[in-house]
Amino acid sequence: MQRRDVVILGSTGSIGTQALDLVRANPDRFRVVGLTAGGSQKDLFERQVEECAARYPGVFSGLGEEASVEAAGLACDVVLNGITGAVGLRPTLAALDAGNTLALANKESLIIGGPLVKERARPGQIVPVDSEHSAIAQSLRAGTAGEVRRLVLTASGGPFRGRTRAELADVTPAQALAHPNFAMGTVITTNSATLVNKGLEVIEAHLLFDVAFDAIDVVVHPQQYIHSMVEFTDGAVVAQLGLPTMLVPISLGLGWPDRVPDAETPIDWTQASDWRFEPLDDEAFPAVSLARAAGTAGGTAPAVYNAANEECVAAFHAGRLSFPQIVDVVADVMGTHRVLSKSPGLDDVLAADSWARGEARTRIERNPAP
Repeated sequence: MQRRDVVILGSTGSIGTQALDLVRANPDRFRVVGLTAGGSQKDLFERQVEECAARYPGVFSGLGEEASVEAAGLACDVVLNGITGAVGLRPTLAALDAGNTLALANKESLIIGGPLVKERARPGQIVPVDSEHSAIAQSLRAGTAGEVRRLVLTASGGPFRGRTRAELADVTPAQALAHPNFAMGTVITTNSATLVNKGLEVIEAHLLFDVAFDAIDVVVHPQQYIHSMVEFTDGAVVAQLGLPTMLVPISLGLGWPDRVPDAETPIDWTQASDWRFEPLDDEAFPAVSLARAAGTAGGTAPAVYNAANEECVAAFHAGRLSFPQIVDVVADVMGTHRVLSKSPGLDDVLAADSWARGEARTRIERNPAP
């Protein structure tokens, strides 16, 4: 494989730091030409820039959204968007408009951008980096699009799997951040605990693979060795298996369609292990059903779902909302939103995002502190 020039957006986050590990381990395959970060870990970012500048003279670097937009438009082979949240939308559009391959870990930009993002992307330009969607992309190689019956996304169930809604009332932020398998940032880890993250992934799967919502299932698989599955029309189910880490999806994002040798340690088949599957509890965790409703409504509804949730997650960690109230407030905001267009432009999406944040803050302020 010819060496690829890579831009990493969100270089200090979980995705970005692992991507840099892969670049270090594969200097013949990848070269960093751009690094950006949000600014919460400036010391780490400065060390990353210093290291990359020594190895790759002339590397672009910068902090903040505007720097990420500029970096995404650089002449390169791959832009890895590892930013968290709606702020990743403009860099996603910049990468697509520049003709760069987009390795997409920032699911929010596709979800809130919807048709806007898809109409900018040429076929094959977006490579999914979420482990579930990477697994589906790999499994889809086993058949044609016309042979696909359904997609099955796996979910760990988070740290509160098996609890009733009543038992979630006293959950603390520290407990919500104790994910059983992954180490991620505050927003994504909390979203995994509420299952908002899985709801977002249902919308993402619909957009990435053009599969109807009623043909996308979610099943709880606590061990997370099976990252997701594709069911074909003959009844065959093809799954992608691996350790519960992000190294394979990131390496495929950078190298697609080629694999990066030794990106991850294989499963040790000499060790006994039990894998189980459970149905999703929609009563205790209604976030997935709510996301289906947002995705089906389309237009600006997914942007409202995502923006309201980001505000509620921040309020939960500030002690202003209880854990169940996160999704309750999101549902309340969505209930008052009127979708104006099935094909919103950038201004429409950003306006819906801003409106939803304001509505969520209003409801948060009215709630008594838990």
